[in-house]
Formats: sequence, structure tokens, C-alpha cells
Amino acid sequence: MEQLKRTADCGALRRQDAGKTVVLNGWVHRKRDHGGITFINLRDRYGITQVVVGEEAPAECSDLSVLTAELRNEYCIAVQGTVCLRPDAMVNPQMPTGEIEVAADTLVILNRSEALPFPIDEASGAREELRLKYRYLDLRSGGMQRRIRLRHEVSFAVREWMIRHGFYEIETPTFIKSTPEGARDYLVPSRLYPGKFYALPQSPQLYKQILMVAGFDKYFQIARCYRDEDARGDRQPEFTQIDIEMSFVDREDILTMTEGLLGYVFKQCLNRELPPRFTRLSYEEAQERYGTDKPDLRFEMPLQDFGPYVAAGGFQSFKDALAKGEADKQAAAAKGIRLAGGGVKALVVPGKASYSRKQIEELEAQAKIYQAQGLTWMKVAGTEAAPVLEGGVGKFFAGNAQAIISGLGAKPGDLILMAADARRKIANTALGAVRSKLGRDLGLLDPGCFALVWILDFPLFEFNETENRWEAAHHMFSAPQEQYLGSLEQDPGSVKGDLYDLVLNGYETASGSIRIHDPALQKRIFHIVGLDPQEAERKFGFLTEAFKFGAPPHGGIAPGLDRLVMLMAGETSIKEVIPFPKNSFAASPLDDSPSEVDQKQLAELHLSILRTEETKKEEMEK
Repeated sequence: MEQLKRTADCGALRRQDAGKTVVLNGWVHRKRDHGGITFINLRDRYGITQVVVGEEAPAECSDLSVLTAELRNEYCIAVQGTVCLRPDAMVNPQMPTGEIEVAADTLVILNRSEALPFPIDEASGAREELRLKYRYLDLRSGGMQRRIRLRHEVSFAVREWMIRHGFYEIETPTFIKSTPEGARDYLVPSRLYPGKFYALPQSPQLYKQILMVAGFDKYFQIARCYRDEDARGDRQPEFTQIDIEMSFVDREDILTMTEGLLGYVFKQCLNRELPPRFTRLSYEEAQERYGTDKPDLRFEMPLQDFGPYVAAGGFQSFKDALAKGEADKQAAAAKGIRLAGGGVKALVVPGKASYSRKQIEELEAQAKIYQAQGLTWMKVAGTEAAPVLEGGVGKFFAGNAQAIISGLGAKPGDLILMAADARRKIANTALGAVRSKLGRDLGLLDPGCFALVWILDFPLFEFNETENRWEAAHHMFSAPQEQYLGSLEQDPGSVKGDLYDLVLNGYETASGSIRIHDPALQKRIFHIVGLDPQEAERKFGFLTEAFKFGAPPHGGIAPGLDRLVMLMAGETSIKEVIPFPKNSFAASPLDDSPSEVDQKQLAELHLSILRTEETKKEEMEK
């Protein structure tokens, strides 16, 4: 092997290398036999080079044809030969190495490959479970190689920018105290302390705040995080975030810093210019216009308020929703709880008056997933000079058609969809989901477009009706905006937090807040969410104790690396940008984890497995 150690990679050779003797190492991507001449596409991570084995091979290399005949896809080989220019008619402009080929005089099989479970191809069509089981083969494909390279480049660009701007990269512990942060912890039993557990961090939240108390001022970390929650296309049990914290800053400093960071990352990795300042919407604006706090702004099609047209119309269902919403609002106000009341929202779909009843029913099914009672509709017909409403509930609003069509900005040929509910949030959310489906169905989601928007002014608290108490909308360490400090306890529902999310193409890509640094204020927040002082001390005492020693004002943000790279790569699942992801059931087909451990390991950890009747039955059947 020593004499066939590679001298060039499979993506390096060009026209100017003609005449050189080179050694290439790689995998057989394709082999084509043409009556005495064999063409081999040899692949490594850098690219593909065509190798030619012909009848003119040297006599001393008589075994060359024998070895070549044996080759199959994914054999790992070493080839020595001379770089030759391809004939003009055989130049492949689609390959960076398409002007040359290597005429082989020596070939060594480094390792053979068994029959493949699926082809190493851009469009193999292999099932996800099979791809994950043989992930080492899947990772050889060009698409996976490009996406993992992009992930590397994004991580490198983040480090470049952060270090250049005075941030320290500091690691925080992986074994920490279990604290409630919104999802279940993964627990790690301690051998040395029987009955006690570490938790894997859902985020480095508390430690990065302590680093601010310690005076490090600007911290970042490409941090591994763990949450025991159901997997989805954009979630995994273990994930990576770009964790950032800064001292002596306000919200504007964090937003500006993040805009600069992402601008640099996109320029370095995709050669794309982002706007120096991203779009900004308040939480309420996002909910009212798009029905979600994660709006996809690659297309407009906003939700509009149909409430002003309800009274003049004859559709009783709309009137009932608004009336009940108002009654519920008044009843809640008497208990000190703020509700938004009822809502009737409309969505104008340009040029889709031709939608069939079946297509509209599909949209209605989407709305019902989000608790809507139904989806009503009408179509704009007639001419621009004399438009009319017809179909669906159009007859109930015929007398006010001109005002409705003009007010909604609709035109003949448009479809108007409406959702109503006594809870305005449901009307917004359901119609927002319909808007998102239409974006997909109508091909409005260009993966090459990057629409970034800041969502600001989130409520600090949410009322949990099931438990009849207030809880933190994000986490308990986020600061309220200053103007609400005097009324926290009296009216929690009105309090806006110093919170901010960054949304990219409909995905929450980063989330952060200005933190509480005053121990007295932190105690007030604990009290509002029903955390008694003893429990707060037990769970968070190490943080609140640190606040007593001159904690500076501080805030931070954490862009999700997996989601960011997924969107930059034009994908819709983070599994496509993670080398070794779990499947949809949080299991790994590659190494068959999670798996059982032997009794000796359990005994060392002072653990025993409690088997249910169902488990016992399964064991008996085996």
C-alpha cells in the first residue's frame, strides 16, 4: 500500500495536470465495460475522476484486467496511472474533472464490498429506516457529503465571527442538576451516589448566566442539548445550538449581533447577502396577520379581520362566535384574566375561485386539526367594475359585497376562506395552518429564498386553564419589559417579556431573552408561576445565590445549528444534516440504541427494572 498512497484526490485533477503520474484512492462509484476498455468512476469526498483501463496496459500489469473485471460498486481501491486529456467529444462539462481521465497502469483492491442494500446515489429512493441502519453508506452519497460539509462550514464561520468579535468559546457541563425547562430531562444515574441522578442539559441556560456573573462578558458555545420529547422533522432528542450570552446589553444589542453573525455565515457559506436588518413583527402582529408566531414570509397572503362585516351579513354562526367570545371575555375579566374574545378571520387566495369542493374540504380538514369547527368560503365573481360574491356563504353577504371585496383587497377570480371561533386565537391558528398548506400546495415556498423575521414582545406569562395557574411562556429567567415591573402580580396576562425569536422560512431558528439579574425580581417571577420558595431554592438555589454577588445585566440567544443548516441546504428534515440522527421513535437503527444493559451494570448503579404485565407477556412469548 505504501507505494500506492494517494498523491491527488478525486476532485483535484484538471487540464493542466495532463502527463502527470498520479495515485488515486477511493470507491468505485460506477463501472462501465466497453469491449476491452473499462471506465471506472472513482469517488472520494472531494469528487469523482474517470479512470480508464484499456488493452494497452503494460505487459507487466497482466493482472490489471483480472482485478478490473472483479470490481463492483463501492469496492475501495487504489489506482496509479497517467493523467490524459479526454477527446473533445468526450469532455463532460458537468464534472469538475470532466476534461481529463487517468489511464491506469496499476490497481490494488484495498477492500471489497458486499452487495449494497441501496445504491449510493442522489436519488436512491431508499426508505429512511434503511438509510439510518446503513448510515455509513448513506453518508457516502453526494447529497449527504455536501450537507455535512455545509454544516462544518457553518460551524467554522460561526467560530470565526464570534472570536473576531470578542467572544470566548467556553464549555459548560454535560452532567448537571435536573431543573424544569419545559421538556423532560434525560437522567443519568450516579454510581457513587446511589439514588441520585445527573441530568443531561436541555440547554446551557443556567451555566451561561453564571458565566456572566463570573465576568466573562461575551460567551458562546456550539453546545449539545438533550430533551426527552417526541421527535419531529425539525426536532431530535439530541441537538446542537449556537449558544450565546452577553453582559451589559439590551435587546437591540442582541438583535444586531445576531444579524451580523448570520449575515457573515450566509455570505461565507452560500455567498448570499442577507439584509443588514431583518423584518420585525410583534407577537400579536404575527398572530393576527399569519396565525402563528413562526410565519413563513416567503409569500404574503395575510389573514384579515372579517369581524367588521359580520353584523351587516346574515350568517348567524359568525355572529354567535363573536357574541360568545365577548361573553367569555367579560367573564374572564371578572376573574382578573385577559382574553382576546372571539374572531372571524379571512384569507384571500388570489386566482383560486376555480378550487373544487374537494380541494376546499382538504383545506377544511387542515383547519380542524387546529380545533376550528369548520372553514367557510365564498368566491369573487363578476367584473372588476361590478364584482359579486357567490358560492358557500356568499349569499349571506351579497348585500355588502362591494365593501367586503374592496376591504379585503379581493378581485374577481379570488377565493375567500374564513374561520370563526369564540376564541380568537383558534380562528387565527386554524386559518394560519390553512395559509401554510396553501403555500406548499401552490408552490410558493422557494427553498432558495431566505425570509428572516424577528418576533418580539411575547407575553411573559401564559394561563394554564387545566392547572388554573400562570406559567412562564418561555422560561422563568426571562425579564419582563421595564414598563410592567409595577404591575406584575396585579395583571400577569398583560405583561410583555423582553423576549425575541428569529424565524426563518416558517421555522423558529433562534430564541432568546434579556435575563433577570435581580434576585428580588426573580423571586417575584417564581411566586407568580406558583413555585414556592423552598422548591425554588432546591431547584435553582445555585443560580439565585450567584445573583447576590453583583450579577450584571445580561441577555442571550441560541440559534439552532441543525435547523439553520437544514434551511440553508433547502431541506425539510434535520435528519438530512445530522450525521447520525435518531429515527421518528427516538431510536437508532445503526447501533440499535436504546438497548438493554446487563444485570451487573444495573447493580453497580443500584437500579432495578420494573417490568409491566405487558412486558412480562412479551418475554414469555419470546
